[in-house]
Amino acid sequence: MSLLRLAALTKRYAPRDPLALDDLTLDLEKGEILALLGPSGCGKTTTLRLIAGFE
Repeated sequence: MSLLRLAALTKRYAPRDPLALDDLTLDLEKGEILALLGPSGCGKTTTLRLIAGFE
């Protein structure tokens, strides 16, 4: 059983804006460590804000 499961997570800030996240799916099991790595503007902070419930 997953500790955290994201399924087809998609985020767009405004109707005509490009997608900030497009169909992100991941499972995090107990004992696993997750690191979000990538260049500026790739959706790392958006993903964390969605997980935390701020978006």
